[in-house]
Amino acid sequence: MIISANDPSRKSWLEIKDNSDFPIQNIPFGVFITKDDVITIGTRIGDYAIDLNALKVLGYFNGIELTDDIFLQDTLNDFISSGKKTWRAIRNRVAEIFDINNKDLQQNTTHRDRIIFEMSEVEMQLPVLIGDYTDFYSSKEHATNVGKMFRDPDNALLPNWLHIPVGYHGRSSTVIPSGIPIKRPVGQTLPKGQTTPVFGPSTRIDFELETGFITTDANLLGENIPVNEAEDHIFGMVLLNDWSARDIQTWEYVPLGPFLAKNFATSISPWVITLDALEPFRVASPKQTPLPLPYLQQEGDRTFDINLEVYLQPKDKKAKLICESNFKFLYWTMSQQLAHHTINGCKVNSGDLMGSGTISGELPNSFGSLLELTWSGKNPIVMEDGSTRTFIEDYDTITMKGYCKNDKIRIGFGEVSNMLLPATVMVTN
Repeated sequence: MIISANDPSRKSWLEIKDNSDFPIQNIPFGVFITKDDVITIGTRIGDYAIDLNALKVLGYFNGIELTDDIFLQDTLNDFISSGKKTWRAIRNRVAEIFDINNKDLQQNTTHRDRIIFEMSEVEMQLPVLIGDYTDFYSSKEHATNVGKMFRDPDNALLPNWLHIPVGYHGRSSTVIPSGIPIKRPVGQTLPKGQTTPVFGPSTRIDFELETGFITTDANLLGENIPVNEAEDHIFGMVLLNDWSARDIQTWEYVPLGPFLAKNFATSISPWVITLDALEPFRVASPKQTPLPLPYLQQEGDRTFDINLEVYLQPKDKKAKLICESNFKFLYWTMSQQLAHHTINGCKVNSGDLMGSGTISGELPNSFGSLLELTWSGKNPIVMEDGSTRTFIEDYDTITMKGYCKNDKIRIGFGEVSNMLLPATVMVTN
């Protein structure tokens, strides 16, 4: 099926601001609550939320095979399970409905009132029910920086890193949408020079600039997904902030990796951007040396040119852009991550979330965490008001943005933005 929704010459009869993340060529998917307190699945064009269930009920999806309640859900999971053919058909039809030359809905005021909402009138929700969450570690630059800081600067990468997409199983119960405040976690840390741990609030809270991809029902238990078929099982992508407590992490991560340092919060952007929408921005991934084992070898351009930004904003102060990176820097691709994840027969389900790992580039301003940007606190960042940051302070807000752009169109992700609140868990005697 042709992806007609991607036609760069298409214009919408809805008003869309210049450089909007959501032109008619985007058509992402999300879940929102309307001004009438109805939860529904929808899409977005410009600054308008579009109720897909209302479109279906009013007959605009006639000819597309859909279950009666596919959009009357509080998650995208069932829609994701319907498969790529359905996702593509809905995107194509939405593009047709809102095309400037299509008068059907454009001139039907009654239908428009039921279907279209201003973004200020809706409340975005977590887009999927996440059964499982896996976080990878796929940026060579990030892994090298961390290895230099905490291991051997001359042998920063562990022996396995260039051979497998390293990952670990995260906690899906604390994945939250943009806009939800996060409390500073507490736990055990080992002060420098001490031999006995102490308990209290983490003092080294960090962000990790990541993206995430969301899967469909991909395989049966015991079966694997071939690397060159992996994209058929990826619904779309979101921005992801893998919040981290570096002092807790340092004490706990040997021998089994991060635990409390990571499981207190992971936040994602509310709109899922389909791989179809990103198709015009395909690029080659970094050359891999040594060549991976055959099950990880892939053909063609398997990554995307996605510009990524991180802003840090103290309470009631001006935000500062502190990081500019790009998704294409990742050494391991989404296809390789999913192929490796399932090579042992691990079952992947609709709505599973896979984090990319921190996305860092070669330049210092492209480092995707404060750990790297400040080199573990040695090089503080000077904020717009003259204050400094080595790690995130209470009431700071971290905002991540992402977008693709060429000479014809811009496709964006919106943002994931969350404020850090003080710790509330206290020691009891």
